[in-house]
Amino acid sequence: MVLTVTLNPLLENKLFFKEVILGNNRAYKHKLAAGGKGINISRQLNILGIKNHALTFLGGYNGKKLRAVLEKENISFSVVSTKSETREATLVFDESKETLSTFFSTNSIITSNEIEQFIAKLDKAIINSSIVVFAGSMPNEECAKIIKEGIKLCNKYDKISILDSYGENYSELLDEQPTVLHNNISELQKSLNLELETEKEKLELLNYLYRKNIKLSFLTDGAEPIYAAKSDFHYKITNPKIQEKDSTGSGDAFVSAIIYGLEKALVFNDFVKLASAFGAVNASSWNVCEVKMDEAEKLLDKIEINEVGKKMKIINDDPTI
Repeated sequence: MVLTVTLNPLLENKLFFKEVILGNNRAYKHKLAAGGKGINISRQLNILGIKNHALTFLGGYNGKKLRAVLEKENISFSVVSTKSETREATLVFDESKETLSTFFSTNSIITSNEIEQFIAKLDKAIINSSIVVFAGSMPNEECAKIIKEGIKLCNKYDKISILDSYGENYSELLDEQPTVLHNNISELQKSLNLELETEKEKLELLNYLYRKNIKLSFLTDGAEPIYAAKSDFHYKITNPKIQEKDSTGSGDAFVSAIIYGLEKALVFNDFVKLASAFGAVNASSWNVCEVKMDEAEKLLDKIEINEVGKKMKIINDDPTI
């Protein structure tokens, strides 16, 4: 089973308009949805048929509404209750311009006692999991303790940990040696105070991550090429060209396909191509992490993987006379 950890869940109020004008606007459709990177991943894993469970914080009236949405989506979950209200966002879709605007509330306030409760529940959940994903933003810096302890527990119990978060203390999380890392370039530039404009700078970062004992690393940048590392071998993946609508959740769809590949024991090149395709299909839709396998498979032959830097030696095992 895959465990997804979302420390900063989001209740999404989606409002749909034929056209947004200056002044009063009346939506023709309203939808409540569950957001947060780990929850997005759980949704996508359900579609892929991968058994998973989401662990998150929920609190207040928004927390009750979000709980109902998760149940409606058939997402298996458990929570640590908070005194603070779960954050929310209003998403405004303007169909005339095909644009989306998002307005976020403030983050929840998570107490030290709630953090300790979460770690205790996390310890028990990790034992029964094969892969644990720590995904998304943190409500406050103190919540980094959850991810630190979670990665330590994964290493203790010999579980695969995937880190897909960001923040000012991100380098401390890398020190805990997660098995897999995924980030988009802009997150890493801010979190690690790095320049990542050139290929050389990206490859140097992959080497740095390998020295941290991170087995697989994936650096994404929207439609731009993906840079990935398997141990100390580096790859450049060219994404398929698509008509982008909204990239929200594309990184989460990408990570979901990586998890699928690990759970199904696919070879590296195959699941990396699949991940690229899932991210692209997600970006071509207004939906978040609802990609079907057949949609992604149509793009696989449009994705290129090339080794960069150190080359892998190919052994000739043909029979000899």
